[in-house]
Amino acid sequence: MILVTGGAGFIGSNFVIDWLAQSDEPIINLDKLTYAGNLQNLASLEGDSRHVFVRGDIGDAGLVARLLAEHRPRAVLNFAAESHVDRSIHGPEDFIQTNIVGTFHLLEAVRAYWNTLEAEARTAFRFLHVSTDEVYGSLEKDAPAFTETHRYEPNSPYSASKAASDHLVRAYHHTYGLPVLTTNCSNNYGPYHFPEKLIPLVIHNALAGKPLPVYGDGQQIRDWLYVKDHCSAIRRVLEAGRPGETYNIGGWNEKPNIEIVHTVCARLDELQPKADGSSYATQIAFVKDRPGHDRRYAIDASKIERELGWRPAETFDTGIRKTVRWYLANQDWVGAVTSGSYRAWVGKHYEAGQ
Repeated sequence: MILVTGGAGFIGSNFVIDWLAQSDEPIINLDKLTYAGNLQNLASLEGDSRHVFVRGDIGDAGLVARLLAEHRPRAVLNFAAESHVDRSIHGPEDFIQTNIVGTFHLLEAVRAYWNTLEAEARTAFRFLHVSTDEVYGSLEKDAPAFTETHRYEPNSPYSASKAASDHLVRAYHHTYGLPVLTTNCSNNYGPYHFPEKLIPLVIHNALAGKPLPVYGDGQQIRDWLYVKDHCSAIRRVLEAGRPGETYNIGGWNEKPNIEIVHTVCARLDELQPKADGSSYATQIAFVKDRPGHDRRYAIDASKIERELGWRPAETFDTGIRKTVRWYLANQDWVGAVTSGSYRAWVGKHYEAGQ
């Protein structure tokens, strides 16, 4: 059995679904169910005895300790995090509490549990911490991509809080011997992505006939990773990664944001054309740039390929087509998550800048 935290969020829920599609090993799924945690993501697992959902906070040391003692997992995978840069700019405290303080309490509970295990189980146990490429800061246009030894230079409250959590995980390995693994991924996209991030926001607004907000000049470059490729990489790191090591996970897909928006519009033009025959790209609207907006992220994923034999299965073209098709086929899910509070948040942070 494994324990997954944050397993009702975007990446976590995809991981849980994919895991149980390929394995009969049960999952204990601990999620606080904040705005981005959604049990509808896990609707396909309803009634599946291999999936045990527990609503709770990784910062609740007593709850985590009880779950560990009762279920005796062989691994803990930490997906739980506040993850949206814009939200961290306007309300950083939640990011400090979850990403730093929460990770600390989780590590303490896991360390105490790990110390109770018999020798063989202690050796086999893993704590896998899921992090982000944003901890490395911003790259110049022609600079080499981020490697695992790149200096940490976080530029937002979100990335700073994730950098701090990475350092805590590293410290618990070097100080206490806890067998940890850390993954730093590039921008994910795919099913169940909350519509505040670029790709699902563009799809949602395009279909609703609303402006498609693009920060600044739209030339911010990101490396895009299809979420199910990310899940397969995490499974591989859990299976064969070396304790104490960090693995960068990327899609080998560096693209500027404006190109992403145009690509999504082109796929929508193809798959669900507008009645008037015009392109969804006519809805693009440039808005005031985000404070401290990093210009470029790029992942060098050579290490995970060299050491663990992993490469992404999807190109951006294949992954974005699957993503757009999923959103078109799951408009009920989109409608359920785009509540009044979500619309108010989007209005505050995007529409005022047009």
